[in-house]
Amino acid sequence: MYTTTWCGYCVRAKALLDSRGLDYEEIRLEDDAGFRARLHELTGGWTVPQILIDERPIGGYTELWRLEREGRLDELLAA
Repeated sequence: MYTTTWCGYCVRAKALLDSRGLDYEEIRLEDDAGFRARLHELTGGWTVPQILIDERPIGGYTELWRLEREGRLDELLAA
C-alpha cells in the first residue's frame, strides 16, 4: 500500500486491514518530491492510498472498503 503520513484515507485503509488481521507492506511516499508521478506510473492512480493485491492495483480506500463490504476482498486475497 502506497501512503503518506498526512492522508486520512491511508489511516482508514490501514485500520480496515488491521481490523481483519491482514498483513500489508506500507510504502510511504512523502519523502519523494515527485511521488504523484511515480505513483501514477506504478499503479495508474494519482492519489493515496494506492492499494495493490498481488501487485494488481485495486484503487484506494473506497475501493478497498467496497470490496470488504461486498465480501469480495477475501476472494481477491485467496486468488
